[in-house]
Parts: sequence; structure tokens; C-alpha cells
Amino acid sequence: MEKSYNRETLCVQGGWNPKKGEPRIVPIYQSTTFKYDTSEQMGRLFDLEDSGYFYTRLQNPTNDVVAAKIASLEGGVAAMLTSSGQAANFFALFNICEAGDHFISSSAIYGGTYNLFAVTMKKLGIDVTFIQPDASEEEISAAFRPNTKALFGESIANPSLDVLDFEKFAKIAHQQGVPFIVDNTFPTPINCRPFEWGADIVVHSTTKYMDGHAAAVGGCIVDSGNFNWKDHAKKFPGLCTPDESYHGLTFADSFGKMAYITKATTQLMRDLGSIQSPQNAFLLNLGLETLQLRMKQHCENAQKVAEFLSQQEKVAWVDYPGLSNHKDYKLAQKYMPNGSCGVVTFGLKGGRDASIQFMDSLQLAAIVTHVADARTCVLHPASHTHRQLSDKQLIEAGVRPDLIRFSVGIESADDIIKDIEQALKK
Repeated sequence: MEKSYNRETLCVQGGWNPKKGEPRIVPIYQSTTFKYDTSEQMGRLFDLEDSGYFYTRLQNPTNDVVAAKIASLEGGVAAMLTSSGQAANFFALFNICEAGDHFISSSAIYGGTYNLFAVTMKKLGIDVTFIQPDASEEEISAAFRPNTKALFGESIANPSLDVLDFEKFAKIAHQQGVPFIVDNTFPTPINCRPFEWGADIVVHSTTKYMDGHAAAVGGCIVDSGNFNWKDHAKKFPGLCTPDESYHGLTFADSFGKMAYITKATTQLMRDLGSIQSPQNAFLLNLGLETLQLRMKQHCENAQKVAEFLSQQEKVAWVDYPGLSNHKDYKLAQKYMPNGSCGVVTFGLKGGRDASIQFMDSLQLAAIVTHVADARTCVLHPASHTHRQLSDKQLIEAGVRPDLIRFSVGIESADDIIKDIEQALKK
């Protein structure tokens, strides 16, 4: 599929180009293994001398079609599906970091990602420094060390809804000779394409809007192909020095712009195996076909809900990037002029207890450990997704004790507002 097609067309037909007599939609290659005629053919695959499929833990045709669609939507050169968004975040960084290395991350990120970075990756000897997303260039630059390998942030932070200043972060990362990695889950490539603003690598939890129906857990890593690893060869030996596990092959030399994804696939998937199942990839593809339609409806509904909440006496505060009084409204208009996402956060004047009472009184919206699907859902992050964080960490992540994360679905906006209205009266 030509990259010149609009995103609406790529959502529907990207990645899969059936030939005469082939299925119109991508088939599910529900097989762990793939047959070859000679031992030499198989050996060449293991040596990365030929491309092809031999074991689904590394690659699968269904997965590759869906990954190619997402790469096209983001404007990247290649992508790799993972078993979850957490796996995507881990692989994206572990592909270029090893014990003794360091990276920098915005503090305004999903609680699970914060814990991954602050606790689990430190057990592997990889250190992280968290900075506020609105920190000055000088403050962010001061956090860099000789062993810093990446700068990370979320397009729209979950759940604080901070909007990342891509150009600022990209400028700093490239001045320091490291890639800028962006989690683009909330706006999706329909509303924001970080590569156009200087990002080098994009990750997604495809579990959210991309799937859109709470049907399949998954993640994705997309490489822009723009970061020149060889220009910083000493900093990235994994890509720029011979890999003993592949007979001395050097990824940057052998695969050029495909080096990063090839290494992630052939090395990390080979050893860690967090592959997305072909069945889940198939379900993800069905979700992608309507992504451009759903995102428009999510944003329209969320705008109405945010405006309604702003007028309610019992509501203490409302955050939504589409509101003109949001602190990052100008950034949202710059980077996401057609809409941001369907998530609204707010707090009630009665504090944490009032927030919980409100949530328990909702009828249409469901309390679930999820966000960003077709059905309206709600969560209290301090009690649920960010429960493992200390009070100090909660504040750093932009999570107030009374914060309600309200994920606006694609139902009738009138019905969603009626549900909120009746719950506020309880």
C-alpha cells in the first residue's frame, strides 16, 4: 500500500495487498512453525541472510501485516507487535539500554510504566531520571549523563492529560545524541504523528483505541528510521558493533534504517518472546479499520462532557486538552489540531470520598481497569492503576487524590451526560 494514501484509507486497507485468489482480509496464520524444503534454507533464515518465517515467537505473517499498517499510519519505516503496551515500552528501551545505562523520562506517564522504569528496570541495572514535562530546556538537559541512552514521554499523559512539547523534547534529545521515544497511545496516529515533530521511535498500547473494543491486549513499536545510530556508534554498541549471537553481524551495517526493529525482533523477541498472538493481531486489525471514525466520535463526545462538567456546581476542576483553560491547550492545538483523545479527568468538591461515591453511582459508565475503548468507562487512578505509587510519586505523575479518569465512549453524548448528571445528584 502506497504511503501517499490518507490515514483513513490506510486504516482500512494498509498492510495487506491481496493477490489474485487471496482473501480480502488478512488471514490468521495460526501456526507456530513454517515449512522449508532444505536445511540450508532454514539455516539462512537463522543467520538473517534471508527473510522469511520459521517460528512465530519471532515473526508471524498476520502480525507483520498489522505492524506494517501501524507503521504506515505513523509514517515509520517498520514496526513490531508485542504482547502488551508494557512489553512495547520495555523492548523499546531495552533494545538500546543495558546494565549500567541511564535514560530520562517525563514523570507524567501511566502508573504501570512509571513502576516499570523506576523499579523493575533498575533491577536490571538500568537507571532512570524523571523530569516534569513542562521543565525548561536547561533543566531537562541537566539531567543527561554520559551514559544516557534515550528521552521518553507520552503524547498525552495517562491520566494527567499533560500534552508533550514534541519539538522541545526532540531538540534536547538530538543535541545529546539520543533518540526521542514517544508513547502515542492516547491520540493515536489519527490525531497526532510524533515523527512529524522530531520523535524517533513511537510505542503504543494497542489494547486501547487501536483495538477499541477491549477485546485484545497488545502493543507496538514503530521506528521512524530517522535516527542515525552510526553517528553515535560508541553510545549504541548493540546496534553498531558485531553481535556474537549472529556470527558477528552488525545491525546498523547490515540493515540500515531497519536496524532498530530488526534487532528488537531477532534479539529481544528471540530471547524474551513477548509476541502478540496472531488471533489478537487479527482482532487489532479489525479495530484499526474503524479507528479514524471512532477517534472523531470520542473527541466530539469528550468535548461535550468536559464542557458539561465545567458548568457543574459539585465539580471542583476539569482537565481536558480541548478546553481553552487547559494549561496545555496551545500545545494541543499545535500538535493535535483535529482533536486529542476521549479521556477527561476531573475532581469533585467533596474530595476522594465524593469521587468514589460518584463512580459507584454511575449506570452507563462502568468501573473497569481500562481506558480508551468504545464503551464509556471510569477509574480512580490513585486507588487503582497508580495504587503502587507513593503520595509523592502520585503528585509527580500528575495524579491528584481526587482525580477521576473518565474515558468517554462512542455512545450518545446525551446519554453519557445524563448518566453523569444522575450520579452527581446521589
